[in-house]
Amino acid sequence: MNDHIEAIFLDMGNTLRILTKNEEHQARARLRITELVGTDEDPRVFCDRLDARYKEYRKWAFENLREAPESELWTRWLVPEFPADRIGPLGVELTYQYRQSMGLRVMVESGREVVLELSRRGYILGIISNVITSREIPDWLEEEGLTPYFQSVVLSSVMGIRKPAPEIYLEAARRAGVLPEKCAYVGDNLKRDVTGTRRAGFGMAVIYISPEELQDAEITDENRPDAIIHSFAQLLDIFPGGIHLQQK
Repeated sequence: MNDHIEAIFLDMGNTLRILTKNEEHQARARLRITELVGTDEDPRVFCDRLDARYKEYRKWAFENLREAPESELWTRWLVPEFPADRIGPLGVELTYQYRQSMGLRVMVESGREVVLELSRRGYILGIISNVITSREIPDWLEEEGLTPYFQSVVLSSVMGIRKPAPEIYLEAARRAGVLPEKCAYVGDNLKRDVTGTRRAGFGMAVIYISPEELQDAEITDENRPDAIIHSFAQLLDIFPGGIHLQQK
């Protein structure tokens, strides 16, 4: 029984949401990117080049555990050949559209029901996510009517720091007003999400992973989670709530 946990933080990608392919949605985003940048180049060809450059950016971000501001992402990494004074102010919108060009992100099965039930049981909920966009997640939470359920939302795009750096976890706990040892984190990456959680002193690490991925994973003392789930709904078995939450 995890009766010491008061706050539960969720990852976004491959945890609360999954990426699906939707060509119409992606094509609209690619076209919008070329319109914003001001190029007549074929949108697919242009975005293929962005993808190649984005891989270089991600390598830098992973090595330094940093997230560049959206204006810098575009002026330094993605389209340095275009005028920075024009592209920089478009960084937030360009990043949002670039994310849409990758696919359509939808809530995981039972996602809404689990979030609402965990809140009803008295847990403080939050989000800690490595993401290049500052706009997408707040917009999505608002559209889904979930904003009131998440007291602490910390994004690498806003903070400038990426998981597994402990600072991003500690900031999320601070905003929630909960001691790190009374926080749990639910993610999908054994290396990044477990090690970061441990370094921050969180009380629990939960990994959401398919049986197939788990079979191929190498679990060590460093990345061993406290619990493993194969469906999002299993969080309700791990976090039953209790009197200590009702009395807060």
